[in-house]
Amino acid sequence: MIVVGYTADPFGHAALEHGIAEAKLRGTGLLVINATAGESYVDARFAGGGAVRDVETRLAQCGVDFELRQPVGVDPAEELLAATDRDDVTMLVVGVRHRSPVGKLLLGSVAQKLILECRKPVLAVKPDEA
Repeated sequence: MIVVGYTADPFGHAALEHGIAEAKLRGTGLLVINATAGESYVDARFAGGGAVRDVETRLAQCGVDFELRQPVGVDPAEELLAATDRDDVTMLVVGVRHRSPVGKLLLGSVAQKLILECRKPVLAVKPDEA
């Protein structure tokens, strides 16, 4: 099983596409997690109705077994780390963005925490710069 940390932006789409490719390569399924702490009125990275349908359509077309979860009121990094603790999980795929050192210090980084704390291999990807 490949776990994908999905966000409703180009970084999440890159993670999803790379996760699909890895699942096909390894002959396994996908667990796609789009989590939010729910602390703000609207979390731009949390997929809404139309975006969820688009992701489900893409997953249904990709030819691998999948599960899509959208937990609310959780720490996204902790949710992904817990999912990777399953015995059948072989990899975590996340999208990463460039952040300044000050930005990392003040705001923290979900991707940074995942890369440093995940016990399974982590594939950190960026969207194409087309």
